[in-house]
Amino acid sequence: MGLLVPTNSRGFTLIEVLVAILIMMVGLLALLQMVNVSIVHNMANQIRNDSVLVADEQMALEMTKPFNLISTNATAHIAVVQRSINNAFNNYSVTKTGANVSNSTKSVSILVKWHYKGQTYSHSIGSMISNTQ
Repeated sequence: MGLLVPTNSRGFTLIEVLVAILIMMVGLLALLQMVNVSIVHNMANQIRNDSVLVADEQMALEMTKPFNLISTNATAHIAVVQRSINNAFNNYSVTKTGANVSNSTKSVSILVKWHYKGQTYSHSIGSMISNTQ
């Protein structure tokens, strides 16, 4: 008598298991890539938010000065502000620009620049300051 081969076998073949593992690996790699993309975008948003805070702080410092001490040079002051985000330091370059609009009004602009992932980004704000005396 010879061996009988069952015709109604149940279970997976080795090829079916390998194809299932391959499909699961592609799905998991796509999921991991989405985590990386979300971390990069989240960090970019945190840095941009911090640059807005730096610009607001610099404008607040300008507005607290007496009117006659507010600089009206074309490009008055360039400073570097260092901030910590997620235990890493990021440098922001701050440029203040002022101009006389009239005898009792000055224009102040603040430009904040930073680098992230090899690209340069910027945020600018401006305000008019009047002498009320």
